[in-house]
Amino acid sequence: MTSPLPAARIAPSLLAADFARLGDETTTVIAAGADWIHFDVMDNHFVPNLTMGPMVCAALRPHTQAPIDVHLMVEPVDALIPAFAQAGANIISFHPEASRHVDRTLALIRDHGCQAGLVFNPATPLHWMDHLMERLDLVLLMSVNPGFGGQSFIPHTLAKLTQARARIDAWQAQGGQPIALEVDGGVKADNIADIRAAGADVFVAGSAIFGQPDYAQVIATLRQGIAQGDARHLIHK
Repeated sequence: MTSPLPAARIAPSLLAADFARLGDETTTVIAAGADWIHFDVMDNHFVPNLTMGPMVCAALRPHTQAPIDVHLMVEPVDALIPAFAQAGANIISFHPEASRHVDRTLALIRDHGCQAGLVFNPATPLHWMDHLMERLDLVLLMSVNPGFGGQSFIPHTLAKLTQARARIDAWQAQGGQPIALEVDGGVKADNIADIRAAGADVFVAGSAIFGQPDYAQVIATLRQGIAQGDARHLIHK
C-alpha cells in the first residue's frame, strides 16, 4: 500500500480558451469547479508559438480570486518574472534550459512573492530536481512537446511522473516543504485516472474543457477519473 496523494487540483489552460472572451472564460471555468487558471506564455523563440504577456495577466487578475499559474516558455526568463509577479501571478514556473542559473531564477520568483516551479519537457531528465528541492513549490511535467494545444499525451510521462512523485515523497518524508506535481498536455477524461495513479496532483487541461458545451460537466467527469486514479494508487503495484 502507498500513502494517499495530495488533494487534486484542476487547472484549465487559457491557451484553449476563446481569446476574445478571456475574462468571461476565466470566471466561467472557475465557477464550473476548476481550482487554478493555467496561463501559458510562449515567445516564438524558446517554443514555436506566440501567446500572452504580463498585460493580459494583469487584465485577468480582477476576474478571479483563483491562483493564476504562469508557465513561462520563454528565453531568457529572468526579466519577465518581476512583470508577471506585479501582474498578479501566484505561481511562476520555467524551464531549466531557459535559465543560465536555475537556482537564482527560482530564488528570484520567490523573492517577488510567488511560488516557484520548474518545468520538464518530455526529454528533460529529472536530475535537475536533486539539488533544488528546497527552492521548489511545484514541478511541472510536460506530457507533450510545448508550443501548441490539442496534442496527444506522451505515454512514457506516466513512468516519469512516478519517479518525480518518489522524489517529492522522499523529500517531504525528510521534513521538506510540500511540492505540487503538475502535468500538462493531452490530459483527458480517458487518461486522467492513469495520470493520477502515477502521482500527479495538479492537472492542466485545455481543449478537454474549453470549447466544450458544459464546463461543469467536463470538470465533474475529470474528478471522477481522478477518484478512480486515487483508488489505483492506493492499491500499489
